[in-house]
Amino acid sequence: MSRFSAIWAVPLAVCMAGAAVAADTATAQKIPVFSPGPNTGWVLDHAFGVDDLLPDPSGGPGPVVFDKAHPYIPNNFGPHSTYRVADLNNPILQDWLKPPMKKANDEVLAGKVPYRARERCFPVGVPGFDAYSLVEPYFFYPLKNEIVVINQGGPEIRHIYMNVPHSKNLKPSWYGESVGHYENGDTLVIDTIGQNDKTFTDNYRTPHTTQIHVIERWKLSADAKTIDVSVYVEDTGAFKMPWRAVQRWKRVDDAPILQVPCNENNDDHFSQGLVPLAKADTPDF
Repeated sequence: MSRFSAIWAVPLAVCMAGAAVAADTATAQKIPVFSPGPNTGWVLDHAFGVDDLLPDPSGGPGPVVFDKAHPYIPNNFGPHSTYRVADLNNPILQDWLKPPMKKANDEVLAGKVPYRARERCFPVGVPGFDAYSLVEPYFFYPLKNEIVVINQGGPEIRHIYMNVPHSKNLKPSWYGESVGHYENGDTLVIDTIGQNDKTFTDNYRTPHTTQIHVIERWKLSADAKTIDVSVYVEDTGAFKMPWRAVQRWKRVDDAPILQVPCNENNDDHFSQGLVPLAKADTPDF
């Protein structure tokens, strides 16, 4: 059974109710409204950069990006798209990360199709969620005590529990536990721990451990047309130092959420040695 078989149990009526809750709460507390209407979504801003976590322009340790000898070109950025080859010289990487990443690089250079969570229907985790897709929109559904964020590709669902501390004795999971609060009237701050070690930190297949701790800041612009995303990552089991990354989402209106299947008809039809699709023997609810 597909792990997404019950995903639409999340009531789509939340679209309307959530927007109303957000508007009322924003009036009272001056918080950002990420969902001004039921059909408002957010996609990665092509003008800002590609579908990756990007180095913070203020400097300092940053995310893994492409090897300069093998630049990454998305398939909608030009006629000669490429798969990603990671720069293994990034100083954040502990030595144990490099052999599996080099193996993945070598497979790409040999012509093999690399693993990407989105293409094989696996959860992407955090902070990979912040650079998940160039085309599939994110939707925000504010509820009384949490915010549900859905990327329709996959689809991917995150629950951000508002104004509460982290739980004790967390059992590691694909998205861990995200708790959030608002700051400055325009920013949602999200603190995430408790992730398993089955996801990658980014699109370059950079591993992490269950010690990973991620702080995201989603800042709504004054004109409400973009969200600037800043990410802080620390994982003493995987990285030599904390690092920061950025991305930007832009608003798209009149974009109702769609049911986008992933597992269906997504087998390895051409015998390319693709990672098997994500499946579950029992439901997770």
